[in-house]
Amino acid sequence: QVQLVESGGGLVQAGGSLRLSCTASGLTFTYYPMAWFRQAPGKEREFVGRMSVGGIKSSYSTFVYGRFTISRDNAENTVYLQMNSLKPEDTAVYYCAVPTDSDTYSNLPSDYYYWGQGTQVTVSS
Repeated sequence: QVQLVESGGGLVQAGGSLRLSCTASGLTFTYYPMAWFRQAPGKEREFVGRMSVGGIKSSYSTFVYGRFTISRDNAENTVYLQMNSLKPEDTAVYYCAVPTDSDTYSNLPSDYYYWGQGTQVTVSS
């Protein structure tokens, strides 16, 4: 049974930082690129960024580029999302996700099969 468990969310002031973690079990972690998405109240789930299997190739959405960084520790089956210079508009539930196809480097939520439970990030102004 595949499980993704996120942690590290919380309340932070604008300009602050948070580091989210997502630990996977029940799958061969090194087979899959990993992605982060977020969903704000009343909005659709949106792509934040993803990291390749080897932890070298990454891509980010334009609204987090230069502020957020994804990394992964394959020995620990964990992917991280370092969030700096946080803004109130970053407030959302953040999810890590595993794609349906290990060859997928997609930005679409529909291309991801396994999801964590989400962790709330709230940025106050």
